Amino acid sequence: MTPTCPIPDRITDRIELAHGSGGSMTSRLIERIFRPRFGNSLLDRGLDSAILPPSGERMAFTTDTFVVSPLFFPGGNIGDLAVNGTVNDLLSVGATPRYISVGFVIEEGLPIADLKQIADSMAAAAREAEVEIVTGDTKVVEHGKCDGIYINTAGIGILPPSLDLDPDNIRPDDVIIITGPIASHGMAVMSQREQLGFSSAIESDTASLGDIVHALLSVAPGLRVLRDPTRGGLAGTLCEFAAASGVNIEIVEDAIPINPRVSSACELLGLDPLHVANEGIMVAVVPPAEAEAALAAVRRSAHGADGAIIGKACAPDPEGGRVWLRLPLGNRRLIEPLAGDQLPRIC
Repeated sequence: MTPTCPIPDRITDRIELAHGSGGSMTSRLIERIFRPRFGNSLLDRGLDSAILPPSGERMAFTTDTFVVSPLFFPGGNIGDLAVNGTVNDLLSVGATPRYISVGFVIEEGLPIADLKQIADSMAAAAREAEVEIVTGDTKVVEHGKCDGIYINTAGIGILPPSLDLDPDNIRPDDVIIITGPIASHGMAVMSQREQLGFSSAIESDTASLGDIVHALLSVAPGLRVLRDPTRGGLAGTLCEFAAASGVNIEIVEDAIPINPRVSSACELLGLDPLHVANEGIMVAVVPPAEAEAALAAVRRSAHGADGAIIGKACAPDPEGGRVWLRLPLGNRRLIEPLAGDQLPRIC
């Protein structure tokens, strides 16, 4: 009797456990979905580890995991979010992103069409960011053990020899710049999740921001620190800056750019937009003498048209570094980091 294979090698329109077996169905998934979209000279060798060319330069290394729900939202999906988020983490320390790894944990039953759309978005985002996906892994778990798909990434970038972007560098009178409107990503995901049906769709701001970072580095040699204010939002990032540097930070409410639809949605849901996640903006702190040139450079970039100066660093008080919001009538409100997420599963 000729034994039969219990795992059929067939074409299917949904992910099956066999796609994660390491056998022929895994090979089909790689060859038909991932390799055509991500292929390059390093990935195409098919080794268990990508062998990177020597650079002899300082390197930055980051990792992240993306579990956003829902997988698709106005302006993006988990795929481009994963690439852009990893790229922006490297850019936040001034590195030029070069390589990314991707690990997929896929739920049994995910439509193959959804996986193709996610992979297409990742490939497009990688091309836009001029970064290569050079290695990866795929695992499949039983239905109900994962919410569609989770993506883990790692990224490597090259750093200029002496660049040191750190909140410790912030000094009184330094200027706070934000490169675009806040809270768009978090509210785009929430509107889709809750099926709020706004008359005008709120779109995520997910994007890689190499153009902005390179522009800032070219005109602001005294750049103190960069950060992409993702989970925890603008408030969380500024609170980290204040705690690390020991200075106070004061921002002006009317100076902070926000889409009116986003502001209305936050008000409707009782959310503070300062704490809502972003995926396509940077916070930059620069010396006062470089502020105007830095802002002009941001506004010339593809994603920085709505950039603004929103406040400055101030001398610390006896309580240590804190963040204050200057309100329209002139009074101030203390901004503190949240103990937990306003909006879970945002990235």
